[in-house]
Amino acid sequence: MSEDLGYTEKVMDYFLNPRNMGEIPDANGVGEVGNPRCGDIMKMYLKIENGVVVDAKFKTFGCAAAIATSSVATELIIGKKIEDALKITNKDVIEFLGGLPAPKIHCSLLAEQSIKSAIEDYYERLGVDYTPITRN
Repeated sequence: MSEDLGYTEKVMDYFLNPRNMGEIPDANGVGEVGNPRCGDIMKMYLKIENGVVVDAKFKTFGCAAAIATSSVATELIIGKKIEDALKITNKDVIEFLGGLPAPKIHCSLLAEQSIKSAIEDYYERLGVDYTPITRN
């Protein structure tokens, strides 16, 4: 771990070399979530075809953890069916990154929420009633 920040090398890699950063001009699902407490804002763009996420990009205003978790979220959902993308949790993001400092866990929650928000937007554009997956 990076001793000064408490970030794993993987978090720092995804922060310094984010994957899938940017916008999808013809996205058919866009979600934006934010945390007023810390100021992090995540915007997720999805291109969904035949029930599969074929592309995902993000724009995030925030700390290293927010950028890293956004990037990982896109990698975790590209190529997945919508139902499987909806099952991605913040714990999956944290595990992929090898951990996050406790004060940065909320960033992984924003990543999970941004996926769900973009998929909700996709369904709304189709005129389909969307009921998010609930967990116990």
